[in-house]
Amino acid sequence: MNFLSGLVAMSEEAAQAAPTLADKIAEVNELIKDFVWTKMGLILLIGAGIILTCSTKFFQISHLKTWWMNTIGGLFSRKSKARKNKEDGAVSQFQALCTALAATIGTGNIAGVASAIVIGGPGAVFWMWIAAFFGMMTNFSENVLGIYYRRKNSEGEWSGGAMYYLQDGLGSYKHCKMLGKVLACIFSVFAILASFGIGNMGQINKIVINLDNVLPAGADLGTAFGNIKWTRIIIGVVLMILGGLIILGGLQRIASFAERVVPFMACAYILGCLIIFFMNVSNLGAIFGSIFKFAFGIKAVAGGFAGVTIKEIITQGCKRGVFSNEAGLGSSVMVHSASNVREPVKQGMWGIFEVFADTMVVCTMTAVVVLSSGKIDLNTGAVAEGTNDATLVADSFGKYFGPFGTVFVSVALLLFAFTTVVGWSHYGSKSFEYLFGTKAAKGYKVFFVLMMISGAVMTSSLAWDISDTFNGLMMVPNLIGVIALLPVVVKLTKNYVDRRILHKTDVEPMLSFDPEIQAAHAKDVELEEKEELEDLEQVRS
Repeated sequence: MNFLSGLVAMSEEAAQAAPTLADKIAEVNELIKDFVWTKMGLILLIGAGIILTCSTKFFQISHLKTWWMNTIGGLFSRKSKARKNKEDGAVSQFQALCTALAATIGTGNIAGVASAIVIGGPGAVFWMWIAAFFGMMTNFSENVLGIYYRRKNSEGEWSGGAMYYLQDGLGSYKHCKMLGKVLACIFSVFAILASFGIGNMGQINKIVINLDNVLPAGADLGTAFGNIKWTRIIIGVVLMILGGLIILGGLQRIASFAERVVPFMACAYILGCLIIFFMNVSNLGAIFGSIFKFAFGIKAVAGGFAGVTIKEIITQGCKRGVFSNEAGLGSSVMVHSASNVREPVKQGMWGIFEVFADTMVVCTMTAVVVLSSGKIDLNTGAVAEGTNDATLVADSFGKYFGPFGTVFVSVALLLFAFTTVVGWSHYGSKSFEYLFGTKAAKGYKVFFVLMMISGAVMTSSLAWDISDTFNGLMMVPNLIGVIALLPVVVKLTKNYVDRRILHKTDVEPMLSFDPEIQAAHAKDVELEEKEELEDLEQVRS
């Protein structure tokens, strides 16, 4: 009896100690996350973007027409191959973009923008643009390297990403073979851990909470397993089944799903924002004026209390911008590398457009909606008391469209979050494949799908916060590789410009680090160049 009493007492002590342990973990995680995302990460990300932009001679501006016509601007051309895919184990360039956007366009584009404005004031939007401008060339460089260092796996699928250009790119430098391999493994581990949190459970949790809140009171079916609501379990099971049908079908099915859903959801959301935009045409001067006014040194007053420093404004803007478009994290490279494209620089251009669409378009539209809500004083930057950044966009839509507007944002959040899960499943799968092989990656996919139910029922935000840290840690090995391989990026970019823009005929194409892939692709590229020169001669004549 005394023994049992002792066990009970020990259990009670352990139960009391558990919250303390969780609090300690949360405290340590917050310190690491703050260092990764703020003190080191933002400097590293923006610094890398500036270096890459200058080294490529401001490619995103100097060759704006080229990258636009080679991406979204050329999609509807009869000769465009961006939508076509005749290669096994690959996806079309447009499908690669949509899958990447599926993972990047998410809750960060809605709640993240609102949070940046509430904390950092309207000026935070300006710094989101700055982060995106330089992030375009970071994403460009990642995708150029991704295509150049990719290879086919045992099932004939393209495999590429930071782990491969760290291993074969950085690893090719003198005395760096082991360093490249170690960094590749570290990146893969961080990507896998982030995929379960920020790419899975965190997104599912937001979907379930969002749906649970909009369901009518009569839909409450009570609780099970303690205090877990039945509605959350049911929603989680439905999402798990839907996710399984898409994710377990492989990249081809994921890309096919993304190609159909992403353009629809993005266009529908942008259309809703544009309606609000034109309803506030007379107020646009004040809206954009407040963005520039509070971006430089003038203190934005938050909640009528303390002023927000310029450092906080820059931090919030850059952080939310990077968090939204993921440029520099090395995540979207894993799907861009599966494209049927032959030219590394061509896929790099899709990386530029990805950041442009995510931040310059979607996030800007969200910012206009938030700043036209009446909850932010455009003269002082003050936020109305009681404003909740998590529901601010929904409240703003509700102001103009009534109950339909609130439901519309809820559906948009559901689609954005669910497509993020689908996109991240591929990132985690490719990272797992790198570490453990192609067959093991199939087991990862099954486990990834099963973990979706955990996201539906979890009540603590600790898992989300920890995965946010791992997400940020991905950038460290990735950017080491990107910056170290800057000469390769510059050389590949110059090679493309000389051949495809300046039409120099005495320049041999640089397509892959692998001699066999280089030789195989060179024939296709030679034919493309010949067709381009013939078209050019016809135009001139």
